[in-house]
Amino acid sequence: MSDTIAIEDLKVGMYIHLEGGWMSHPFALSSFRIESEHDLARVRSLGVPRLRWSPDKSELAGAAEAPAPGPAPAAGSTHDDADAARHAALLAAQRTALRRCEQQFDEASSALKQAVAAVRDRPQQAREAVQALSQALLSKLVPDTEICVRVLGEQAGEKPTTHALNVTVISMLMGRVFGFSDAEMAELATGALLHDIGKLDLPHRLHHHEERFTQAELNGYRDHVRLGVAHGKRMGLSASALQVIEQHHECADGTGFPARLNVDRMSTPARIVSLVNRYDNLCNPRTAARGLTPHEALSRLFAQGKGKFDATMLNSFIRMMGVYPAGSVVQLTDDRYALVTHVNTTRPLKPRVLIHDPKVPAEQALLVNLAESQHLGIRRSLPSPQLSEEAREYLRPAARVAYFFEAAPPPTEPTWL
Repeated sequence: MSDTIAIEDLKVGMYIHLEGGWMSHPFALSSFRIESEHDLARVRSLGVPRLRWSPDKSELAGAAEAPAPGPAPAAGSTHDDADAARHAALLAAQRTALRRCEQQFDEASSALKQAVAAVRDRPQQAREAVQALSQALLSKLVPDTEICVRVLGEQAGEKPTTHALNVTVISMLMGRVFGFSDAEMAELATGALLHDIGKLDLPHRLHHHEERFTQAELNGYRDHVRLGVAHGKRMGLSASALQVIEQHHECADGTGFPARLNVDRMSTPARIVSLVNRYDNLCNPRTAARGLTPHEALSRLFAQGKGKFDATMLNSFIRMMGVYPAGSVVQLTDDRYALVTHVNTTRPLKPRVLIHDPKVPAEQALLVNLAESQHLGIRRSLPSPQLSEEAREYLRPAARVAYFFEAAPPPTEPTWL
């Protein structure tokens, strides 16, 4: 249920709906609750006279009276009732955070698809749309805030859009590690979002490299780099963003394509995107059954990619993603199985996990922050086929993974350990 309200009558706690999606306002979501006076001032600065709001989703101070006291709890039940209430509150917050992340991912996907659709006929409009999306993503990376890499599972629609967003999200986190300025981050994001834009001009069968390709097919596939640079120039992209498109298949040892550049001739943003692009292609290949788990993909990069990628870049990537990246299936030190759902980029060895516990229904399971557990850790990673059918149904590891970022959740004391 929604209504309209004059901009001057807005209050903190109102749940509002902005029109136009990512490109028309500076907020990360188009529908959200006004959490502070700062948010309120930013909404009012948009200059719209009225907007929609949902009273049922709002939380206005003093709007609701305190509930009438219920019957006195039975003897001995107070502690159990308090635990149940606390568990319900934590579960609700957990679900809200997931919905928020999924909504942001959906809005970003929609914005990117609209931008890509304009590349051929309205290149300047496409550039403006991608730059607006880059700024919206950048707004999520608040300075001095701990950020988690969150796995969303098989979120989303078309694989090209999910791949572009995965590469962009992780590349931006890498840019943060390397101290990029906001302007550099925006150019990195623009290049990453458009790194495969040349595939617009290729038949679908040439969108992904296959070992069985003839030389002609291989040349056709590799031509997406040249075609992408041509699109980028028509769009009026910056030199930095164009370099990302031009160099995202180059390798540090000079074995990449199309120019066989070595690490000294690659730009730093391009080195980042080249590495992250390879990681996501290992996790999310054309044929899902051939995909590696995030942990396996990271191990493959470490074992086989030492010469292919800038060593400093690769080591920083592994530290940031954690030994067990989000989406990995793991066995804990108490022998239970779990799915890694978040990796805090500042504490990557202690992720948040969903634990398979038959005593707790899956829909009521709380995520456990291993950073807050002194006695629980990860023993090993394992492929999802090694899980029992019951554990696999409970944890639901995805054949394809989508990533997004969110502020690190506040410390909790999990009910179920």
